[in-house]
Amino acid sequence: MNKNTRVSRLRDNRVTLAHGGGGKAMRDLIEEVFTTVFQPPGMEDQARVMSDALQESGARLAFTTDSFVVTPVEFPGGDIGKIAVCGTVNDLAVGGAKPLWLSASFIIEEGTEIALLRRIVASMALEAEKAGVRIVTGDTKVVGRGSADKIFVTTSGIGVIPPDLDLNAKAIQPGDVAIVNGVLGDHGAAILAARGDLALSTDIESDCQSLSELMEAVVAAAPDVRAARDATRGGLASALNEMAEASGVTVEIDEDRLPLRAEVKGMCEILGLDPLYLANEGTLVVFVPEAQADATLEAMRATTAGRNAVAIGRALSKGTMPVVMKTSFGGTRIVDMLVGEQLPRIC
Repeated sequence: MNKNTRVSRLRDNRVTLAHGGGGKAMRDLIEEVFTTVFQPPGMEDQARVMSDALQESGARLAFTTDSFVVTPVEFPGGDIGKIAVCGTVNDLAVGGAKPLWLSASFIIEEGTEIALLRRIVASMALEAEKAGVRIVTGDTKVVGRGSADKIFVTTSGIGVIPPDLDLNAKAIQPGDVAIVNGVLGDHGAAILAARGDLALSTDIESDCQSLSELMEAVVAAAPDVRAARDATRGGLASALNEMAEASGVTVEIDEDRLPLRAEVKGMCEILGLDPLYLANEGTLVVFVPEAQADATLEAMRATTAGRNAVAIGRALSKGTMPVVMKTSFGGTRIVDMLVGEQLPRIC
C-alpha cells in the first residue's frame, strides 16, 4: 500500500451522539469530513491569518455572520453548504469588501447521513474556491434526534474594504439609477417546489451564487457607486424599502422592466404570492449616479452573475411612501415592506 494513502477511520454511515462527544469518534468525523476538505491553516482553537490588503493605509475590516436553516438541505441549484458560503460572501461584497476568510459551524442532528455531510462540505469548498475565500476555522456540534433538522450551518466572514470606498444606503440621492443583476424570485420558487407539498412541477433552480466578482466590476465601472444590497429574505421589495428609508428618498420602479421568469410569475399567480417578496440568493440591487449607469450595466453584463443586469427604476425626492411601482396598466402601486413571511426556512 502506498504510504501516502489515507486509511479511513470513519466507519459509521450516520452521525451518532458520539461524534459530538469530544473523543475519537468526533476527531475522526472532523478530520475526515471537514478538515481534509477545507484544509484550514493549522489546527489551533483559532485561525491565524494575514493579508497584504490589511497593510494598505485606510483599509477597513468588514465582518458579518449568518445562520442557515434551509429546508430541504439540498435543492435544485444548490444546498445548505453552498448557500452558507454565498450568503456570507455576498453580505461582505455588497458593502464593497473583498471577502477573504470564513468560519463555518455545524449543528448536526443525530442520524444524519455521513454521505450527505460529505456532499455539503464538498459544495462549500467548491463555492469558497470560486469566491476566492478560505474556510479557516469552525466548530461541530451533534444534537439528538428531533432537536434539529439534519443540519444547520452558521458562517461568519471577514473581508477588507479598500481605502476611499464607502458604500452606504444613506448616500443614495434623487436621480440615482437602481440596477439588478438578474432574474428575481428564483430561489424562493425553487425551494417552494423542492418541498413537494404542492405537487408543483418546474425546472426552476435557485439563483444561489457568489457576487464578489460582480461587485468588483461595479466598483471599477462606477467610482461613485452609492450602495448595494443583496435581495435575500423579503426579496427585492424589502431591500428597496430598507435602502429608501435609510437615504430619505422614494424609489420608483417600473413593473415592465422587472426581470421575472414566466414560470415564477405563473407560480406566484397560482399561489397568491408576490414575486417582489420572494427570496433571492444571487441577486443584488445597486444604486449608481445616472451618468455612470450605462457603464455599470456594461460591466455587470460582462460577468457571469450579471449577464442579465437591467435598470429597473430610480430614486426620486422623498414622497409619501418609500417605494412605489409604475404598473403595466399605467397606474402606481405602493410596494411596502414584507409583513410576516411568505415562505419560512428558505435560507
